[in-house]
Amino acid sequence: MMRNWLDRCRARDPGERKSLVNGTRIACGNSGQFRFAIPLSHKWRRRSKCQRRNHNVCRANSASARLRGHLIHLNIRAAGLHQRLTRQVVIIVAMNGADNRRRVRPVAPPEAGAAGHAPRSNVVGLSIGAIGVVFGDIGTSPLYAVEQIFFSSEGLAATPDHVLGAISAAIWSLILIVAVKYATLVLRADNDGEGGVFALYGLLHRYKNQGSRLMLWALMLGAGLLLGDGMITPAISVLSAVEGLDVATPAFAPYVLPITVLLLTGLFAIQFKGASGIGVVFGPILLAWFAAIAGLGGIAIAHQPEILLAFNPAYAVVFLVHAGFREALLILSVLILVVTGGEAMYADLGHFGQRPIRLGWFAVVFPALLLNYLGQGALLLSGAPVAGGKLFYALAPAPLLLPLVGLATAATIVASQALISGAFSLVSQAVGLGLLPRLDILHTHRHHAGQIYIPMVNWGLYLGCITLVAGFGSSSALAAAYGLAVAGVMLITSWAMFSIARRTWNWSAALTALVWIPMTALNGAFLVASSLKFLDGGFVPLSVGAAAFLVMATWRWGRKATFAAYAARSRMTMAELVQLHRAGQYFIERNALIMAPNKLRQPSDLAPALVSLLLDRYGILPRNLILVEVTHPKIPYVHDNRVRITVFARDKDHGSVIGVELRFGFMEEPNVERYLERMARHHAIDLPPHPAQWIVHVSHENLLPDPDMNILKRLRFRLFLFLRLVSRPAYYAYHLGDEVQLSAEIMPVRVS
Repeated sequence: MMRNWLDRCRARDPGERKSLVNGTRIACGNSGQFRFAIPLSHKWRRRSKCQRRNHNVCRANSASARLRGHLIHLNIRAAGLHQRLTRQVVIIVAMNGADNRRRVRPVAPPEAGAAGHAPRSNVVGLSIGAIGVVFGDIGTSPLYAVEQIFFSSEGLAATPDHVLGAISAAIWSLILIVAVKYATLVLRADNDGEGGVFALYGLLHRYKNQGSRLMLWALMLGAGLLLGDGMITPAISVLSAVEGLDVATPAFAPYVLPITVLLLTGLFAIQFKGASGIGVVFGPILLAWFAAIAGLGGIAIAHQPEILLAFNPAYAVVFLVHAGFREALLILSVLILVVTGGEAMYADLGHFGQRPIRLGWFAVVFPALLLNYLGQGALLLSGAPVAGGKLFYALAPAPLLLPLVGLATAATIVASQALISGAFSLVSQAVGLGLLPRLDILHTHRHHAGQIYIPMVNWGLYLGCITLVAGFGSSSALAAAYGLAVAGVMLITSWAMFSIARRTWNWSAALTALVWIPMTALNGAFLVASSLKFLDGGFVPLSVGAAAFLVMATWRWGRKATFAAYAARSRMTMAELVQLHRAGQYFIERNALIMAPNKLRQPSDLAPALVSLLLDRYGILPRNLILVEVTHPKIPYVHDNRVRITVFARDKDHGSVIGVELRFGFMEEPNVERYLERMARHHAIDLPPHPAQWIVHVSHENLLPDPDMNILKRLRFRLFLFLRLVSRPAYYAYHLGDEVQLSAEIMPVRVS
């Protein structure tokens, strides 16, 4: 079969492609090089006689012996380890150091499947799920947002002009920032179906040499600000809900803080069980919540219909202009509370998709929020008393107050759970991008890889929440700390949209400026306004964000410096390694895998320094030497060319020297051991099929500072050493050691 394929290839013009049995394709190049694709799906054994007979890649080993000096590319559509992904294996047989890749015309890979996501045929069901997960934060904002304008320490008098102006400003903030910016525009900026600051990071990373490097640093800061927001949101949400007990009866006043602490403790304590058990009730609880707040608002509007004048944006403009510059900024610093949580639309894009999120927003959440904010304004216009300054609870009749407090508490717990899960996902993505240490990440569901639990993040958020509740004591005081982080993230997102609109959407410069300059200016105004409350509590999220940014920047620098210093120890090229291997008469009779820090494609590439160390120690090489490189492109999922195998030497008497590259996106679990086991089972690499018969050699770098380091670099170096202590070794993060034997070598590496 192989000989027939080669004859047909040589008989045709260079570059012509010929379809063979069952979709196998040959791309002919000058000199007869060829490239062919063999699908390895669940039906792969029925593809051809060759595959049925050998259960491997059609005797690629024996074929390569007849093709010395040439380059063979085997594109294998591998059976997916992840249900949602299409994978490819690329095998390069580079015998005798020959390299003719430039002469081989690539064959276009088959169409990739869905972008790594579950089928989304049930739009209504996904919309209900999105209501429970995406909109919990913004949906509970009526508990505390508008009342801060009129009942805080610097509150305004509830005159008709003030009320109409404040409600109009709240409505148009929702329309412009959430409905137009996020629901209509930003949701289009998906990265292979994923959203959030790290999706933007991945989209813009390809332009880092075209002026986008500063934007990448800004997105890292935005991720840190989101962690600060994830610390404040559970505290203010649950606290504002429990404060309704004080409105029902003053007897509950001494118990508001203890009950809040108890609820938060229980919430964080059960995180290790995962959200799958209670996630099914998130949507129905939030649906009931939105129905309740819409009903309460609608009743108040019916008694005071003139509040509908607030839809006129002129009231908002006049209100802010007449308030004066400083007072207008203070009002904007409160209005940011109305739109907090809107950024979750983009962050959770990968879980639900654009259509379900938009449907949930425009059909349920947006109308309910409008009705409730209008209802709160109608209550103020009526002159009705507001007990304890709790404007939201004043909408409810006395008999319904306690049930409403219970529903509000349940809704805020749902919102808090969504924020905590979002923090886990954010940190996991940062780990996948190499921006944070490899923390312990526990999967809480067998079939849903996205459901994870990170103990260090969980208890860090818990300590932050409890400290905030105890330190601020009330939702009104805590509101001063809220909003600055969200305003920063929204501004960074608007800034990033300039590059996305121009480079990804191919918008004209005029259209980009027309849309995003006003939007960026509006977000900038909110950020400036929120910064006025820096000393009142705004320093909390900013400090958390700055600390997270420092950690990410230090870890990123340290990893690059370590890899560079380790790679500099390599002196032997792959060609020299192959020559030594072929010249050997005696070998270590075992199968050795060595983790490689750099690419291994050409005979001129440097072999890992660990190979030289083993050669110096034992004087001979392993018979079968597999060099494994793991790379992380800045994309959520890898669909094509996940595995790249380069055969440098393969001989029946001397064994083999093979390089393997495995690629994983930042949303994927890098289970290297499982992929190597699959390749061994299909005889793509020379290993026994069971990992217990392997030995993986890894290096553990003993980092030493350069003597010429200044004091600031030494401090950064010390911080990186601390981060290494809390980080799992790379080989454990890659699941090496689950079954395979590990041999760790300590190597001194000097970092400059």
